[in-house]
Amino acid sequence: MLFEKIEPLLLNVQKPARYIGGEPGSIMKDKRDVKVRFAFCFPDRYDVGMSHLGMKILYSAINHRPEYWCERVFAPDVDFESAMRAHGIPLYALESLEPIKDFDFIGFTLQYELCYTNILNMLDLAGVPLMQKDRGENIAPIVCAGGSCACNPEPIADFFDLFFIGEGEELDLEVMDLYEKMRAEGATRSEFLRAAAGIEGVYVPSLYDVTYHEDGTIAAFTPKGDAPKTVRKRIIADFDKADVPEEFVVPFAEIVHDRAVTEVLRGCIRGCRFCQAGFLYRPFREKSPEVICKQSKTLCDRTGYEELSLCSLSTSDHSQIEAMLDGLLTFTEQEHINLSLPSLRVDNFSTGLMNRIRKVRNSGLTFAPEAGTQRLRDVINKNVTEEDLMRTCKIAFAGGQATVKLYFMMGLPTETDEDITAIVDLAQRVVDMWFSMDERPKGKSVQISVSVATFVPKPFTPFQFHPQDTVAMIAHKQHLLEEAAKGHKRIRVSWHAPETSILEAVLARGDRRLGKVILDAWKKGCLFDAWSEHFRFDLWQEAMTENHLTMEFYANRPRSYDEILPWDHLDYYVDKAFFIKENEKAIAASTTPHCRMQCTACGVSRVMGKPCFPKKEENV
Repeated sequence: MLFEKIEPLLLNVQKPARYIGGEPGSIMKDKRDVKVRFAFCFPDRYDVGMSHLGMKILYSAINHRPEYWCERVFAPDVDFESAMRAHGIPLYALESLEPIKDFDFIGFTLQYELCYTNILNMLDLAGVPLMQKDRGENIAPIVCAGGSCACNPEPIADFFDLFFIGEGEELDLEVMDLYEKMRAEGATRSEFLRAAAGIEGVYVPSLYDVTYHEDGTIAAFTPKGDAPKTVRKRIIADFDKADVPEEFVVPFAEIVHDRAVTEVLRGCIRGCRFCQAGFLYRPFREKSPEVICKQSKTLCDRTGYEELSLCSLSTSDHSQIEAMLDGLLTFTEQEHINLSLPSLRVDNFSTGLMNRIRKVRNSGLTFAPEAGTQRLRDVINKNVTEEDLMRTCKIAFAGGQATVKLYFMMGLPTETDEDITAIVDLAQRVVDMWFSMDERPKGKSVQISVSVATFVPKPFTPFQFHPQDTVAMIAHKQHLLEEAAKGHKRIRVSWHAPETSILEAVLARGDRRLGKVILDAWKKGCLFDAWSEHFRFDLWQEAMTENHLTMEFYANRPRSYDEILPWDHLDYYVDKAFFIKENEKAIAASTTPHCRMQCTACGVSRVMGKPCFPKKEENV
């Protein structure tokens, strides 16, 4: 057995519990009863992957079918990978401890562009050919992927048989059903892929040719045979009836977010022009408070977790948030379960919400103004004013909070040096308000943490046409921010090195020619690029140069409205014309109301065949 080879190695690696499986809640099945096996691969460490809600949802959905078995696979850290290679141990799944090369599907979730070299490393460790064209005509294993980065799969298209576009709860199972049927009929890989391309939400990159102009831009995407010209994403229409896990695999070792998680809504009404997730997950759908409370209590009861987090892009946008919290508090208070509410907005934060939060958390609150000036907040369509922020912080301070974390971005379109220094000025005004309040908490000292990320233009956003700041420009702005923060002892400012954001922009907006770059970067030793201790920007630069490409072409070049973008053949329901209109409004610093206030004809309701919100919700 493979375990006999694994066990002696565990004493010499960090966190051996990552590699043994057997955790409470893990699902075991008799192989004799299983018809299709799915290896769900998270291309990062166990500690990160086990915190991911999407993996838990699909693990549950697939395993609800008694004849299908979904098992978990994570990227081994460098110490255990070295031991695996030295002792001839292939990449294996945690439930059965069997090699994933023998599974029917090897599926990756694509959550972050800087995990792409990990995907190649995992396939290589599994003994699976990296290139799709080298896998022959045996139908198994099918190498597939889904997740947010699948909205532009072109940089990694050559490595995958197919991609799941959109939400996978139903789509994954439809593809597995087709596979089971065609395998029984003796179908080849090519025959299966041609048939799978007929399922809405399935993209088979080998069925499309890409040609380029002399300047490197795309000339055309040409489907082969009867492959669809455009692949439309799949969604779950009735969110209350969506498959949800009733229990989680509870890890033996500590993970990044070690708690129960309930998804309360999907999508976003806001339309922030930089936010990819807000557009990818349209239409906006929310669960009823009754369903949320029932699912949350069941999950806590079965896992034993003493912390519950409400997951969404904007939890406070739930139309019945106070009723939802009241329902959750009926059991969380009684059973001493800490309730975590991330994703709060400053423009709908109320005293009533604060009073409920006081019952469930004592840690500081986090808000995201995103920009230091109102002009730039209008450019990005944040629809938040300084008065909103001050009112919210005042409510928080009056409710006993003394620490607030503020998120900002630098490098946004139309940004000036004054917008950068205004970040510190805004934070200082929050500090000044603290000292002006009679009702502030006694015996506490205010602390404002300012976190500044580098803007990355992403597909399917109004800012997909904009260039990213160069490394030199970002360094200049970080220096401005550092100088502005000097002498403000109650304000702590932090930011990240810009190189990871540059590479993220390259991979996010890249085309198929980057596949060779990713392969060469991996061969040079690039791995765990999202982790600063492993990131080698110089090796990525070498790989780009050797393939006669530049990062500037992908990251720092503006896109014209009529340019064919690498993702234009994928349909995420929001029209490109809408993104163009929103981009023009951004340049004019003109805002757009959120979806509950007014439909802005983004395209979603046209595709859905009905309004996103009932008429009674209009003009809320």
